Amino acid sequence: MGRIIAVVNQKGGVGKTTSAVNLTAALHDLGLKVLLVDFDPQANATSGMGVDKRKIKYSVYDVTINNVPAQQAIVKTSFGDVLPASADLAGATVELIGAEHRECQLDMALKDIKSDYDLIFIDCPPSLELLTLNGLCAADSILVPVQCEYYALEGLSDLMATLRMVKRKLNPRLEIFGVALTMFDGRTNFSTQVAQEVRRHFPGKVFAAVIPRNVRLAEAPSHGIPVTHYDRSSRGSKAYLAMAEEIKAKL
Repeated sequence: MGRIIAVVNQKGGVGKTTSAVNLTAALHDLGLKVLLVDFDPQANATSGMGVDKRKIKYSVYDVTINNVPAQQAIVKTSFGDVLPASADLAGATVELIGAEHRECQLDMALKDIKSDYDLIFIDCPPSLELLTLNGLCAADSILVPVQCEYYALEGLSDLMATLRMVKRKLNPRLEIFGVALTMFDGRTNFSTQVAQEVRRHFPGKVFAAVIPRNVRLAEAPSHGIPVTHYDRSSRGSKAYLAMAEEIKAKL
């Protein structure tokens, strides 16, 4: 049975989708069978994996709202499998409000395919709303990207409160799988100080590999290619490959 990890942080611009895409590709390269579920209406993870949003027949919206089997919506790529998102997902929150077990629709949709994969990543929206709640209810654990900047820890207390609530009321198996330090700038003492503070808040949970600020990481999405395939020798690529090794070891 595969493990489901929700990549979540309610702050935008922390490297959440970048981490989901590149860890999917890196772990796929390490021989694991990996699925990336794009559960963000912006659908950036879908395009980042090289999938054309305009040409997909079914999306995760159809799977969660219209009861289309997940297997029919999955797109296979050279970097791993993708359950793509589309613009329709933006309206899913409204449609889910009146649904029975509204927090568990994604969980129910993934049950039939969970055993087909070693690992399933869910790229959640940058907010603590119903779509993210669905991601947390479907997951066994969460991966939290935290940028090494001034507001890094702001809002993490809200995320941890939500995590405790979901664990208590909806998903008792939910735990923190790991915390990923992103956008690290080794030229500044401040990045180092933030990294130390995050490690103090999450003892034993922070990955040793740190994701640096890197031009290649920023360029890769525009080509629809994970950085591990866009420029394997870049600092960003090497960091995600090292983090993937850590994740494989923890699994």
